[in-house]
Amino acid sequence: MPGDIYKNITRLRVNGLLVEENAILLAQIKSPVTGQLIWMPPGGGLEFGEKITDCLQREFKEETGLNITMGTLIAINELVKPPFHAVELYFNVQKTGGTLNCGKDPEHADDEQVIKDLRWMPLDELPGIATAPDMLPQWIDQMQSSEGASEIFFQTN
Repeated sequence: MPGDIYKNITRLRVNGLLVEENAILLAQIKSPVTGQLIWMPPGGGLEFGEKITDCLQREFKEETGLNITMGTLIAINELVKPPFHAVELYFNVQKTGGTLNCGKDPEHADDEQVIKDLRWMPLDELPGIATAPDMLPQWIDQMQSSEGASEIFFQTN
């Protein structure tokens, strides 16, 4: 099963919040934790010896086809739902190039891909859709209204 590789380990994930023209780029995935379809920012697991910046750029390219630069840390989310445990870092990112396309996760076989869709989601639609983490709409709203303030949000569930 696709989610089995994430079980019984503590996983560090790095994710990018790309907001342009009142929309955020989100990937629709079949959650390994719940089995449900959810929308979340592109990102993925940090590999041993890999720098956080390199991981975010690699994951973003794999999943979206876009090149990015990493900005400030916006939020930390800890997910603890045995047998799953992930610590997720969410960074503001800026697009620097590439061509948008729905990518895939190289750690999954073609018939077991987790990513189902990729979409620019209008910010005003975020509260009405299933997102992960569930606080994502509030983080984006606060990020948009803070005008550069450096508050970091932390959530654990």
